[in-house]
Amino acid sequence: MPAVSDGVLLVDKPPGVTSTRVLGAAKRALGLRKAGHTGTLDPFATGLLPLVFGEATKFSRFLLDADKTYRAQLRLGFTSTTGDTEGDVTAFAGFSPAMEAVSPVLEGVLGPLDQVPPMHSALRVDGQRLYDLARQGMEVPREARRVHIYELEMLSFSAEFLEISVKCSKGTYVRTLAEEIGRRLGCGAYLTALRRTAIGRFRVEEALTPEALAAMGELAARERLLAPEALVESLPVLDLAEEAARALCNGREWPVDPAGGEGEFGVFGPGHRFLGVGRVKAGRLSAARLLHTGHG
Repeated sequence: MPAVSDGVLLVDKPPGVTSTRVLGAAKRALGLRKAGHTGTLDPFATGLLPLVFGEATKFSRFLLDADKTYRAQLRLGFTSTTGDTEGDVTAFAGFSPAMEAVSPVLEGVLGPLDQVPPMHSALRVDGQRLYDLARQGMEVPREARRVHIYELEMLSFSAEFLEISVKCSKGTYVRTLAEEIGRRLGCGAYLTALRRTAIGRFRVEEALTPEALAAMGELAARERLLAPEALVESLPVLDLAEEAARALCNGREWPVDPAGGEGEFGVFGPGHRFLGVGRVKAGRLSAARLLHTGHG
């Protein structure tokens, strides 16, 4: 049986390295070339970094779009030019808020929230990364983006530090959220630690450290790959008979029950074999993104 080369690998990123460097180490550990990530973590941040290999790269957007959960530590009474430990830190206020003031502020940022992306971010404006422009001392206008804070819990509090757990939508900048919390508390704040604990259904407790991955050998490392269909578990499922599966894989549409709804579906053939993602419109199923199945 050939070694598995397609799937999702959950890595626990350590601090002080880039997500790209972690991806490179994982490619070497698994002996695979075709790979990508599903959303980077800043170098100082730690935690869950799902990596996709082979055919699974076709479905990485479903994790990019998934909700994320973080543990974050905020330093109160200070601000940073980058909103985190990478910037210049300045004392902002000579007081620390009372614990009783924190919960109402956290409750106040729950729900939809408009965030202006920070200059020190990987977002592109006119083809250039914002952080590259920021390093040149430039600041450019950025449009606010609507994000959603689903859950926000205070984990610990002291005179100088506040630790929170936050579950949020894609596109949320936790350092911008930290600055907003500091502004509402009236004392200023910036992010001193960030750990991503979950993306969708994946949890950091399931992840391997890069050191453990490198030590286990190529074949054992590949056995830790989750099947590509794990990326689309949020989608409704369509199970197809052989004729319909063959038609879809050959680029033809296929009639389906319109009562099942429209939109994207995880599509499976006989034996519940994952084929990819299909799109249903007006009772017709067409391919959106398929594995290389060998049908033809």
